[in-house]
Amino acid sequence: MKVDKVLDAKGLACPMPIVKTKKAIEDLESGQILEVLATDKGAKNDLTAWASSTGHKLVESKEVDDVFVFYIKKG
Repeated sequence: MKVDKVLDAKGLACPMPIVKTKKAIEDLESGQILEVLATDKGAKNDLTAWASSTGHKLVESKEVDDVFVFYIKKG
């Protein structure tokens, strides 16, 4: 998967991962992929809900060494 931008939100508590994701995705063009790295357990539900409510698509999410990795395609 080609990632166009990476957002490191590790160590940030809710709602900061969402706030930073919203800001980061504004810099992308429709169809581009944003990779978000987060350690907040709530980020999984938050980012999934946020992506669907804003017209973006959560392409994939996984957990690697206690870090949640999300791939969000800009709508």
